[in-house]
Amino acid sequence: MNSRIIAIAIAMAAFALSAAAQAQWVTERTPGIPRLADGKPNLTAPAPRTADGKPDFTGIWIATPDPAYLMNIAADLDPDDVQAWATQASVERMKNYGKDDPAAIKCQPFGPRHIFGTMLAEAARTKIVQTPAVVLVLHEDLAYRQIFMDGRKLPKVTNPSFMGFSVGRWEGEELVVESAGFNDATWLDFGGHPHSEALHITERYRRVDFGHIQRRITLTDAETFNKPITISSDLNLVPDTELLEYVCTETPADRYSFSGPAEPVHIAPELLAKYVGEYQFEEDNPFHYRTMTISLHDGQLYADFNGKGRVLMAPINDTMFSPRLLGTFEFVSDASGAVTHVLAHSIAVTYRIVRRRD
Repeated sequence: MNSRIIAIAIAMAAFALSAAAQAQWVTERTPGIPRLADGKPNLTAPAPRTADGKPDFTGIWIATPDPAYLMNIAADLDPDDVQAWATQASVERMKNYGKDDPAAIKCQPFGPRHIFGTMLAEAARTKIVQTPAVVLVLHEDLAYRQIFMDGRKLPKVTNPSFMGFSVGRWEGEELVVESAGFNDATWLDFGGHPHSEALHITERYRRVDFGHIQRRITLTDAETFNKPITISSDLNLVPDTELLEYVCTETPADRYSFSGPAEPVHIAPELLAKYVGEYQFEEDNPFHYRTMTISLHDGQLYADFNGKGRVLMAPINDTMFSPRLLGTFEFVSDASGAVTHVLAHSIAVTYRIVRRRD
């Protein structure tokens, strides 16, 4: 198997599968964290409150969105509710193996992907600093947001930015954050879904105990999607550590290099049709995928993981395809030519996905 070709598809797996940066201050305990008898953080202790009685969201957190949203932020929408131009943009970007991803490849800011939690593992931790007037949200890749809590409204934007502009308010126990003013230079996911400058995001935060925040995010962009998209992206506390600076341009240039086939790959429809069917993951995997459904639409192969949205499988050759995340997917046939399973080759391991038989 040509390692250079495999690198096309699994380069993104390096982003998604690599562990977040190792903890710093490993001998220091974060002050104020309740402890169990063995000294471990008690993450189910009551949620802390500020001096004025409001829930206190201060801490270092990591988002836990459904893995489907990493590739397809519109996984819960009917495909017809994604406007044609946006679908076409996503398809073309996936056909090019995501090599033009402005954040993961070109080191531009992630923008809204920081809000959803659908960015690189290396920049996954988020630090919230809460004050009565402003809530600061700091990211390991040096991006930040200011959520103004002083009653101001979102500004009329004349200069859209990567991270947009945010204002917050209290609705009982919930912190509600409204954000807008994003430029359209960023992608919403690793699947290449675009957005317009009309994008508006609403987040609702509720700290249920010391170690967990429930967060519901609704994004509205009438120029891209025909319906609002609402996802869950809860936050888990990361105690006894600090942010570790991650700068994309300091990453070794060859680690995430992308070089696809010299010419577009065209595969006979009858061969693609052989791959259509239901598959079952045999091993545990970082995304907790259980099932994979392969389908054929307009001459393109798609994968649907856990029955939630579909992702284009960009062809590398007759048997090898790239869905960007998890690795390069290789269809394997028996002596009679019947497809028996798929091998998902990631950076560190190969996963076996067995075809179901009716």
